[in-house]
Amino acid sequence: MSTEESAGPGVDDGVRTMLLLMPRLVSAAKRIRVPDELAGFDLAPRHLSLLAYLLFDGPMSVNALAARLEVAPATVSLMVGDLSRQGILERREDPGDRRRTIVSVAAEHLPAINGWLGQGAGAWRTALEPLTPAQRRLFVDTLLAYERAVTEARSR
Repeated sequence: MSTEESAGPGVDDGVRTMLLLMPRLVSAAKRIRVPDELAGFDLAPRHLSLLAYLLFDGPMSVNALAARLEVAPATVSLMVGDLSRQGILERREDPGDRRRTIVSVAAEHLPAINGWLGQGAGAWRTALEPLTPAQRRLFVDTLLAYERAVTEARSR
């Protein structure tokens, strides 16, 4: 038996598994049903990360959201404007700096958005709970390394 066989599946086996698994994961995430309370709104996949940051991290400025989303503040400002016009987000002036706008999820939509995004969070919790903290860190670091590699490959 070769060293690779005794050590478990090789890198190519892992690559094959991930290439087959990733489309299924994306498909499953896209099939999470939008709650009835939000069905009438024009919500796109690009809004999910923005809403998730606001749910997990609380109200923040457009610039802080842009930094977390790794996009230009102008892009976030357009998304926030769109969601604000729909009544999903609220904008208010920062009392400490009147030039800054603080963005939050509108209180009346918080339960529906929390329930909607909570489905994905629950699935991740189920997958990650059995792992040790070191295994969870390795898993997350691996996904981040994949994201960086894909991004770098696209920019070449």
